[in-house]
Amino acid sequence: MAPMPTKTLSLTAPAATAAILMAVVMASMAPSAAANEEVKALIALRNGLDDPSGELASWIPDLVDPCTWVRISCNDDNRVNSIQLGNLNITGPLAPELGKLEQLQYMEMAGNNLQGPIPPEFGDLTNLLSMDLYKNNLSGPIPSTIGKLKSLKFLRIDHNRLTGPIPEELTGLSNLVDVDFSSNDFCGTAPTSGVFQTIPSTSFDNNPRLKHPRNDGGDDSSC
Repeated sequence: MAPMPTKTLSLTAPAATAAILMAVVMASMAPSAAANEEVKALIALRNGLDDPSGELASWIPDLVDPCTWVRISCNDDNRVNSIQLGNLNITGPLAPELGKLEQLQYMEMAGNNLQGPIPPEFGDLTNLLSMDLYKNNLSGPIPSTIGKLKSLKFLRIDHNRLTGPIPEELTGLSNLVDVDFSSNDFCGTAPTSGVFQTIPSTSFDNNPRLKHPRNDGGDDSSC
């Protein structure tokens, strides 16, 4: 008996075209899905803020490309990499949803009246280079999750009402070049290992309950 012919499965031209179109659609949806998450995160921030100058009026969900919003910058992949909200007299909390801005590098929100804690979710901003939250009204402890921000170079959170000890996890942030914890209500003993060996003692000034081994100030007994 002659052997049965082997059948080779292959896509017809219409099926192949459909498969290619589906791949293109799926590829185009990925950036759109990321942009949608970024819109949600930024709107969560905006909804919690009192914006007396109306500076954030262009932040509306219907404009699904946040790269067109004022005080927002994006990278070449149209992902949000910078929030510039300094000195706008805005009031309100920091939204935990900002931790979903995976490509964020610059968080500039200094000189406002931001209140409440620094969200632990900010530890997910692994591309962050600069966190400027100084001269606000923030309270509560520094989340230990900030120690995951290995790219961080600038951490300026002075002139707030932050409390608790400075987390030891921050000593592993080897790229830090400018740090300021002054004028808060930190307590305990400031870390001195890792990158903290080179941080000047003045960066811890005006924390009456914080003790620093390189000066005689501070009383950590009530931490």
